Amino acid sequence: MASPFLKQLAGTVLWIALGQTLVVHDAARAEDWPQFRGPTGLGHSTETNLPIKWGGADHENVLWKSPLVGEGLASPVASGGRLFVCTVRWAESVTDRKTVIPDHHVLCYDVNEGKLLWDTVVEPGPWLRNDFRSGPGGGYAAPTPATDGERVYVAFGSSVIASLNMDGKIVWRHDIVPHSFDVTLGSSPVLFNDTVLMLCAMSNKKDSKLIAYEKASGAVRWATPLPQTGFAHSTPVKIDIDGKPQLVIAASGGGESDRGIQSFNPLNGELLWWCRGGGEAASIAFGAGIVYCDNGRGGPGIAIDPTGSGDVTKTHIRWRINQVPEGIGSPIIVGQRVYRLHSPNVLKCWKAESGELVYAQRLDKLTSTWASPIADSSGRLFFATAGVSYVLQSGDKFDVLSINDLGDPNHASPAVANGKLFLVGTRNVFCVAAK
Repeated sequence: MASPFLKQLAGTVLWIALGQTLVVHDAARAEDWPQFRGPTGLGHSTETNLPIKWGGADHENVLWKSPLVGEGLASPVASGGRLFVCTVRWAESVTDRKTVIPDHHVLCYDVNEGKLLWDTVVEPGPWLRNDFRSGPGGGYAAPTPATDGERVYVAFGSSVIASLNMDGKIVWRHDIVPHSFDVTLGSSPVLFNDTVLMLCAMSNKKDSKLIAYEKASGAVRWATPLPQTGFAHSTPVKIDIDGKPQLVIAASGGGESDRGIQSFNPLNGELLWWCRGGGEAASIAFGAGIVYCDNGRGGPGIAIDPTGSGDVTKTHIRWRINQVPEGIGSPIIVGQRVYRLHSPNVLKCWKAESGELVYAQRLDKLTSTWASPIADSSGRLFFATAGVSYVLQSGDKFDVLSINDLGDPNHASPAVANGKLFLVGTRNVFCVAAK
């Protein structure tokens, strides 16, 4: 029989081992890219070793390239060594895409080798669309999936939301009704605690709502009607103010509206504050004590102090840019600077404190202003797609570090995990990593 000392020692060793396991697990999970614009929903990565250069004739730093099943605009997400992408595909026999809802695919790739692990088809929702201005996939595959490492949550433009397990089995699926979205369903699901949050900002305002689905069952935990909210394709962003969570949405339809920017308590859908502003295509940026937003279709841009309550239009707007041209991608705040890319390939940098213009420069060769940028822990900005991409150093100087090309232009935003950059084109999925 072991002595009490040996039993105590064995217990100590066990707790140390468990602690190390938990630390490793948490570290791995921290390197995931679980939703649109990453862990924070703001485009920031803690990575330190992302490559600066890739592609070209020598396929520099391209770790792997795998065929994409179907097509779409959805950005990839990564978790637990797996990459998830949503696409749609019409049968070759279909001659008029406006008459047939395509198959909805959820694809899972191995992040190290690019092998397609599984391809699950989700039953479409009720909305047969006929406006294909959105590009690849006709807007049916615009929302980016989200994952908590145990399940993958997806939405498609036929007005459907679903949950799959990590083996690709469908756990639950629900139609989103009514479906008076403008052009397509563009908002991506956002995870909060044990719920999946979905902004349904519609052309018919009476149909607009913010919905919290239970992760486990898909049951509606709460739904907040938004009868004064215009249509939008933006994705909500969760921020923390004074230790309390807020979910900020930008949804005004065309132009500005009195409740164009709104903040809710993601625990119960309670409206916290709102202000006049514009929000439609682009999601918000948050940092340096402000929320920055503009419509994304052209119009004013505003910076808001998010610590208020009720109508903060007259009290908490810190500065205003009278005209920001169309920029479908989202802005990003790095340090004390706001970066905004808009047509025609112009990158503007403003001081977060005042809105003072630091510089405005062209990214001449860039193939998409729709993709949202990301920033690494060194303050490098990646305006990256599977087409022509730019990497810049943030700061007061316009400093281009590289221009890269993978030759497969699309509008999907990048994902980052474990030193790898993942890019979805129209034909292939790419993994870029320093070799």
